[in-house]
Amino acid sequence: MSSPTSRSTSRSTSAGAPPFTLGYGTNGFTDHPLDVTLDVLAHEGYGAVALTLGHPHLDPFADDADAQVARLRERLDDLGMRVVVETGTRFLLDPFRKHHPTFLDPDEDLADVRVRFLCRAVEVAAGLRAECVSFFSGVLPAGTTAEAGWERLLARVPRVVAHAREHGVRIALEPEPGMLVETVGDALRLREDVGSPAELGLTVDLGHCVVVEPDGVRGALLAAAPHLLNVQVDDMRHTAHEHLPFGDGELDLSLALGTLGEIGYTGVAAVELPRHSYDAPGLAHRSMTAMTEAWAAWSATDQTSPTTTASAPQEALR
Repeated sequence: MSSPTSRSTSRSTSAGAPPFTLGYGTNGFTDHPLDVTLDVLAHEGYGAVALTLGHPHLDPFADDADAQVARLRERLDDLGMRVVVETGTRFLLDPFRKHHPTFLDPDEDLADVRVRFLCRAVEVAAGLRAECVSFFSGVLPAGTTAEAGWERLLARVPRVVAHAREHGVRIALEPEPGMLVETVGDALRLREDVGSPAELGLTVDLGHCVVVEPDGVRGALLAAAPHLLNVQVDDMRHTAHEHLPFGDGELDLSLALGTLGEIGYTGVAAVELPRHSYDAPGLAHRSMTAMTEAWAAWSATDQTSPTTTASAPQEALR
């Protein structure tokens, strides 16, 4: 399995079009059917889609899910689009509690629900020939120590890794503010603790870097580079884990995209605005403009010095 990053790629090879593919997340298009979402994204020039499994676009447990996957793969082929599978759907597994259950649930049966969902996501990804499946660790349950939570991750994550290996799929652990795996450093530690499997890489959300990464977005991307499989793009303020349109937060978008170019990242970089479906087409247009301009600005300058952002744990809001 080849990694979508390479440290040997120099800045000069990144001039012009970026080496990575700009995409947009379907969780920002929840008022549009999936086919229409793809039409809008293709119209705006996106070359990839980040597909969040579950309502309203593709229920992986539906009776006709495999047929839906086959049709979607044909449509993506027609559009020339890449795809990553996202698993951050809020209420697919528990209609009352967002993002539950998780790997960290003290109840083995409930934790198994999360494991089986991620294994099913791997199967969907195989059918879609997706770049990877992105997933998170979960929030530490009340009364559970960090050490106990870590042991649960070590016991449960390898089951998903093994399923991914069987299906030829890569999985990408995403650090999330407020979760046990909160930073790139946490994710790299977990990867090492489970044996550094080739199938397990990282997702980095650029906005999250503003909130929790001690070395900012550039430092986080440089650290993640050897194992970076997926990137989510959004703005944030350092005081809150809230996904914002570009320009509404503190992210240096030009520096972030430029760093991706510098490390030779060739995967998908998809906009992540799950609370903005009310203006999805407008934001898709403005986001493409912002990213294109940010990339052009970085390509025209040599602004590669790292920035420092404040860090404060936040409750996961996505």
